[in-house]
Amino acid sequence: MTGNEGLICAYILDGQGSGREVGWEEILAWRPEQGVLWVHLDRGSEQAGRWLTEESGIDPVVCESMVSEESSPRLTRFGEALLVNLRGVNMNPGAEPADMVAIRVWLEPARIVTVRGRRILAIQDIRDALSEHSGPEDPGEFLARLIYNLISRMIPVVSELEDELDQIEVELLTSNLSELRMGLGSLRRTTILLRRYLAPQREVLSRVQTERLDWLDAEHKTHLREAAESTVRLVDDLNTVRERAAITQDELNNRLSDQMNRTMYILTLVASILLPLSLLTGLLGINVGGIPGSDKPWAFSAVVALLVLLSVVEVWLLRRLKML
Repeated sequence: MTGNEGLICAYILDGQGSGREVGWEEILAWRPEQGVLWVHLDRGSEQAGRWLTEESGIDPVVCESMVSEESSPRLTRFGEALLVNLRGVNMNPGAEPADMVAIRVWLEPARIVTVRGRRILAIQDIRDALSEHSGPEDPGEFLARLIYNLISRMIPVVSELEDELDQIEVELLTSNLSELRMGLGSLRRTTILLRRYLAPQREVLSRVQTERLDWLDAEHKTHLREAAESTVRLVDDLNTVRERAAITQDELNNRLSDQMNRTMYILTLVASILLPLSLLTGLLGINVGGIPGSDKPWAFSAVVALLVLLSVVEVWLLRRLKML
């Protein structure tokens, strides 16, 4: 392999929170006794895919899963190794957080392989920590750090959804209902998309705590348990937001329906008043002989007075019937 095409970054961890960045040549020559190897690949690169299938020694089924389009959160164990598919909010510029990015993680006792399609800031956090000599020391800590970084970016997004829904509920009584309906629809869509991946990810984090692996010790599982609990709270918050949004949507629909009914009622009253007048003026407007008053100069004023009187009587009658 020449150049670093398809290789986003690679490190040989020193077990003390730091690591040495390497390229394809060092990756191909790596041996476990040198330290834990972390390889981070671009899913769309042919060279990265070729290394996975031909050079990595990873099971072909795993390699296919790591580069596939489908990447729902899941956990699969292969002997002493784990394949973990995770999702995180999309914090890239111009992107919607609900358009969640995927990260596939292959963990062995002495090697970590991660594959992504779009840039994910949780990985950048780990790279920054390694440069500051405070990064993960082994695969177990790497997984715990990665999950923590993913969740820490989800918390503000879910909190923002709650704040946005609070604002919509406050404005429901005073603001333009059509504009609120658009905002509420967007909020419900974001909530559904986030929950779609967070719910199965919660199950993944619960399962990983139960795996008996030599490189996953009690401290790692403690951090993973905290991450799982945080994910459970996030899913519960999303469920709450979804239920509140549904109730708010029903209230909004009821208010829109009431508003339309009031409009139709007013139009009906106006039509009720104008219908007799229209009938009378229509009869007087037909172009046939025998129209009364056609040769009288005061006839027009009489008709106008009659129409006004008829209107007053109709309004009085509607008020008497408590329809107006």
